[in-house]
Amino acid sequence: MVTAAPPSPPLPPPLALPLRTAVRHLGPNWYATVMGTAMVGTAGAALPVRPPGLRPACAALWALSLALLLALIAARALHWRHHPDQARAHLRDPATAPFYGCLAMALLAVGGGALTVGRDWIGTDAAVALGAALFATGTVVALAAAVGVPYLMAVRHAVRPGQASPVWLLPLVAPMVSAASGPLLVPHLPPGQPRQTLLFACLALFGLSLLGTLLMLPVVFGRLMTGGPLPLALTPALFLVLGPLGQSTTAVGTFADVAPEVVPGPDGRGLAVLAVLYGVPVMGFALLWLCLAAAHVVRARRQGMGFSMTWWAFTFPVGTCVTGSSALARHTGLLACDGLAVVLYAVLVAAWAAVAARTVRGVVSGALLAGPRPAPVVLRRATGRTTSGAVR
Repeated sequence: MVTAAPPSPPLPPPLALPLRTAVRHLGPNWYATVMGTAMVGTAGAALPVRPPGLRPACAALWALSLALLLALIAARALHWRHHPDQARAHLRDPATAPFYGCLAMALLAVGGGALTVGRDWIGTDAAVALGAALFATGTVVALAAAVGVPYLMAVRHAVRPGQASPVWLLPLVAPMVSAASGPLLVPHLPPGQPRQTLLFACLALFGLSLLGTLLMLPVVFGRLMTGGPLPLALTPALFLVLGPLGQSTTAVGTFADVAPEVVPGPDGRGLAVLAVLYGVPVMGFALLWLCLAAAHVVRARRQGMGFSMTWWAFTFPVGTCVTGSSALARHTGLLACDGLAVVLYAVLVAAWAAVAARTVRGVVSGALLAGPRPAPVVLRRATGRTTSGAVR
C-alpha cells in the first residue's frame, strides 16, 4: 500500500508575521517592480502623442515607483541584517545573483523619471538633485554588478551551458540604463568640459554594456536553440533580451538629442546619424525577438505556466522598446515609429496592470513572500506498512 504526504498547511499572510520573518525570502528580483512601474511613467512621457491626463498619470506612477524603491531598500536592509545566511545564498546562486543588476536599474529608472516627469511634482531643482544622486549611485552599483556577477559566475558558481538563461543579461544591461539616463543631466551642467565629460562617459557605458551583451546573447540564444524551451516559470525571462535592444536604441537617441549643445560640428552630426543607422536595425531585431518571446509565453501558458515574479519581465524591457521607438520617431520623423511607440505603450500598460494586480494579491496572501514549499514524498516500508512525510 502506498500513501502520499499530507498537504502542507496554508501560508500565513505576511501581515501576520514579524517583519524580520516576512522579508527572509525577499530577493533582489523584487526591484523589478520598481523598474517596471517607473518605466510606465517614463515611457508615457516620451510618447510622440500627448493625450489629456497622460502626463499627470505618468508623474503619479513615478511617485509610486519612488515609494516602492524606498520601501524595498528598507526591506532589503532588514533582510541583510536579520538573514545574512539567505543573503549570501542568493549571491552563491547563479539563478539569483544576476538580479543584483536590478538594484542598479531601479535606482537609475527612478532617477531618470525624476528628470522627465517627477519634476512636475517636486520641482526642477529637487528633480535634478535627486536625479543626479540616483544616477551616480546607480552607475556605481551597475558597474559593480557588471564586473562582480560575471566574476562570481566564473570562479564560484558551478554553471553549465544548459543553465544559460536571459537572466544572465541583467548585470550587463545595467550600465546601458546609465548610458540612456545620463544625458538627461547634461543640460544642467556648466557648458564645456563638464557636459562633454558626462556625454562621453555615457558613450563609454554604452560600449561597455553593448559589447558585454553581444558576448552573452549568443550563449542565451544557443541554449534556447539546442536545449529546448525554458522551464515554464522562467519563460517570461525571454522578454529580458528586449532590454539591451530597446535601451541601447534609447541611449543613442538621447546622445543625439544633447549632442548639438555639447559637441557641435561633425561629431554632433555623427551622433545624430548613429541614432538612425544603429536604432532602426536594432529595433527591427527587437520586434523579431518580441514575437519569438511572445510565442514561447503563449505555449508555456497553455501548458500551465502560473504567475511568478518573472512576469515583471513583461514591463521594463517592453518599456525600453517604447522609448527606443519614440527616439527613432524624433530623429526620423516617420509616422510608423510614432505608431509603433503607441502600440507598444498600450501593451506595456496592459502588462503592468495585470502583473501589478497579481503581485499585490500574492503579497497579501503571502504566496510571493513565502519560502520554497516542502516537496511531498512517498514512503514505503518493507513490511507493507506505509508512512508519509515531507522533505524539509
